[in-house]
Amino acid sequence: MGRWDLPPLSPGELAPPIVAATRANPRYRFSTVAGRYALVGVMPDDGARRARALAALDALRPHIDGRRLAAFLVARAPRDDMVDNIPTQRWMFDPDGAVARLLDAEDEPAWLLFDPTLRLLQRIPLDETDALARRIAALGGVDDHAGAPLVAPVLTLPRVFEPDLCRRLIAYYEARGGAPSGVMRDVGGRTIGVLDPMKRRSDVLIETQDLKDEVRGALARNLVPMVERALQFRATRLERYLVACYDASSGGWFMPHRDNETLGTAHRRFAVSINLNAEEHEGGDLRFPEFGSRTYRPPTGGAVVFCCSLQHEATAVTRGRRHAFLPFLYDEAGQRIRDKNLPFLDTPGPPA
Repeated sequence: MGRWDLPPLSPGELAPPIVAATRANPRYRFSTVAGRYALVGVMPDDGARRARALAALDALRPHIDGRRLAAFLVARAPRDDMVDNIPTQRWMFDPDGAVARLLDAEDEPAWLLFDPTLRLLQRIPLDETDALARRIAALGGVDDHAGAPLVAPVLTLPRVFEPDLCRRLIAYYEARGGAPSGVMRDVGGRTIGVLDPMKRRSDVLIETQDLKDEVRGALARNLVPMVERALQFRATRLERYLVACYDASSGGWFMPHRDNETLGTAHRRFAVSINLNAEEHEGGDLRFPEFGSRTYRPPTGGAVVFCCSLQHEATAVTRGRRHAFLPFLYDEAGQRIRDKNLPFLDTPGPPA
């Protein structure tokens, strides 16, 4: 679906929700590339014109490293001259022209340059290769794109759990041992859990009712009122009582992702990350790539609360083991979404 009667995508506007097939992923989300500049080229069907555009892109290779700047090329169907070079360059295939329409480039192919928050910096006609080269050469560092220091819109809150509760939650995890934790994906119209190298973590779900009640009480007293004050969200529902462990011996990371992009997770509103032993490990901090390279690390018993639609990552633990309690908050409107989507879960369960 196009943009109806809106004007063409203009500077400052957020990129549309693009989902397209690539060679490796039938449902590649463009939103995952946040945290770096992204150059999107909507390619023409005309082979000669496309070859000139690709030659111009080749001349920019010194600037396209996949970390500061990555290129994404849109075409209707794969051809021999369309080569992926991940992470610097990736082709997205658009057989019905839906992506081109979302980018307002169906009738006239163009280059679109997005900043690390995936807001449009500039649209450049496909054949104006000199203008493209000048704009790419003038890009600053990822952390400098806003012209001012960036801070992620998160709430850092100390003293949510008492030290004794933190120790008992770690002991609960250690007594049971963790199971490898996967990620949620929509496959064939259903949400399923899959193991993926983007995540190296082990989890234990709390089943003891007394401990669950104690955790819920601490959150209700020490966290929920501050979430309502700072974020104007009144949480009435809690999803999962989960103690996680990121272990340096096995990598201990979770690469950039968002927490509400599947049918089975669409009800989530805010994620909560409560450190249980912040002094006992190195690495394992939170980072929000859309808002720069700064990391966030609450103290033991403290939380970072953030909207589930923000891209975030848990950086690799380089020494020791990080234990954390990781629930999600939602409300009655979210519960209605959850109820509606339960039939699409691979293993539906009762509402949390």
